[in-house]
Amino acid sequence: MGRELLQREQAITFVKDTFSTYLKQALHLIPISSPLIVLDGTGINDDLNGIERPVSFPIKSLNEQRAVVVHSLAKWKRVRLKELDLEPGEGIITDMRALRPDEDYSPIHSIYVDQWDWEKVILPENRNLSFLKETVKDIYASLVQTEKNVEAKYPHLKAILPENITFISSEELLNRYPDYTPKERENAIAKEYGAVFLYGIGGTLSNGFAHDGRAADYDDWSTENEAGYQGLNGDILVWNPILSTAFELSSMGIRVNKEALQRQLTIRHCTERAELAFHKMLLEDQLTESIGGGIGQSRVCMFMLKLSHIGEVQVSIWDDHKKIKLAEENINLL
Repeated sequence: MGRELLQREQAITFVKDTFSTYLKQALHLIPISSPLIVLDGTGINDDLNGIERPVSFPIKSLNEQRAVVVHSLAKWKRVRLKELDLEPGEGIITDMRALRPDEDYSPIHSIYVDQWDWEKVILPENRNLSFLKETVKDIYASLVQTEKNVEAKYPHLKAILPENITFISSEELLNRYPDYTPKERENAIAKEYGAVFLYGIGGTLSNGFAHDGRAADYDDWSTENEAGYQGLNGDILVWNPILSTAFELSSMGIRVNKEALQRQLTIRHCTERAELAFHKMLLEDQLTESIGGGIGQSRVCMFMLKLSHIGEVQVSIWDDHKKIKLAEENINLL
């Protein structure tokens, strides 16, 4: 078992190194360092759906001011772009490590989160669906090429991704499957096409519900795009035949500008956040326009190595009963 785990670790490293190399080249990204913690009360941390509790603790040397472990770096990266004085077309990428203690355990969820967090400076005229799609195509091409490299190194791991990714709005998907739940709609479209970018996630659809939750202050999910729908953000979904489900690899989007932030804070009834440090910077035009997102490292490794549980590609905390049950199913966690 020890040698098998070591070989799997080597395969994980191969996948991560290969994909990150392609991604940096495709999007012109510069690797940088990033924080595990940020100060509380600044608006910098990602609030996800607004109900998840961050890990927090007081800092003795800062008069007990509280710090929080990041959920993601969605807003921190945008501040960093300004600090690094990057030009349009230039971007950054970092290995993000986070803790989400409220995450429900599942084959694809862990309280430990690892992803490639990236952000790129854009021009105001790039705030459109066409630019978003071109960026998605670059990311997807990196995934396709990585899978081919994995197959070349490990011939039993056959490449299954289609050459091209399909684009569909969350409203179109609802119209296509009006009686399905959001997850059932994702499963149906991902199984049909193999790889889909579902865009416009966060705003209310014609049925009175959002496809999924999104925070008000990073992705722009409310601006009308040239296809006639709302939203300049979305998720990259692939069909995972091992789990027989749609498999999210990335959440990304064009970030809010001043107008979109004000609108989305109003929609979500949280206009008081406009007084936080990050939000003030954006409302006072101190931050550049940008596009960015996160790509799950463990998710990509699971998919490329055709594994069925996230614990097979990352070291996290699992209860003993779960580990014993998985071992009985011949699933060995790291």
